[in-house]
Amino acid sequence: MDNCIFCKIINKEIPSTVVYEDDRVLAFKDIQPVAPVHVLIVPKKHIPSVKDIQPGEEGYLVDIHKAAVKIAQELGIAENGFRLINNCGKGGGQTVFHLHYHLIGGAELGAKLI
Repeated sequence: MDNCIFCKIINKEIPSTVVYEDDRVLAFKDIQPVAPVHVLIVPKKHIPSVKDIQPGEEGYLVDIHKAAVKIAQELGIAENGFRLINNCGKGGGQTVFHLHYHLIGGAELGAKLI
């Protein structure tokens, strides 16, 4: 999408601090972190939200979750635990309409919602 900030990051039109990349997924540091580790994980294909996944695109969810585990291990938060969050739709707190997950950790998160 032409005006999607995440598509621009994927296409290297906007700089980011990439922590993981493969042929289907890109992960980069959030510019407004809420914890010591706050990474956004996005599919390289533009999909507006989890509710917009079409038949044949379900594999992106698996790819994102596998990437999350690898990133958590590489960033040293896998053993103590982390949070993986997807906001879906405006009412669910989604502000960028490109499917993405927040990988958050590096601190005691407790039961609070982010």
